Amino acid sequence: QVQLVESGGGLVQPGGTLRLSCAASGFPFSNYRMKWYRQAPGKERELVATITSSSATATYADSVKGRCTISRDNAKNTVYLQMNSLKVEDTAVYMCNVQILLVTYWGQGTQVTVSR
Repeated sequence: QVQLVESGGGLVQPGGTLRLSCAASGFPFSNYRMKWYRQAPGKERELVATITSSSATATYADSVKGRCTISRDNAKNTVYLQMNSLKVEDTAVYMCNVQILLVTYWGQGTQVTVSR
């Protein structure tokens, strides 16, 4: 079955960096667009970044543009989110997402906390 497993979150100071990973299995990874979302306590889920199957196109939320880079390694069935210049407001659970036909799949998420 489809599985998405995120890792790489943690506690970091403002201005720091993190690299999140999402390992995918159970579907032909290289055929699908992948997305990263985040959800902070008391806030709605936010689409952070999207990458097409071939990595030809990546798009970002305005809130992270210029600070985050989404990438993928189709040989490893993994999508990444490099996060630089982290801000307190980046604190959230980060989840990867894939939509296959009409079904949306989510990972369990990885917590990112930006704090002094």
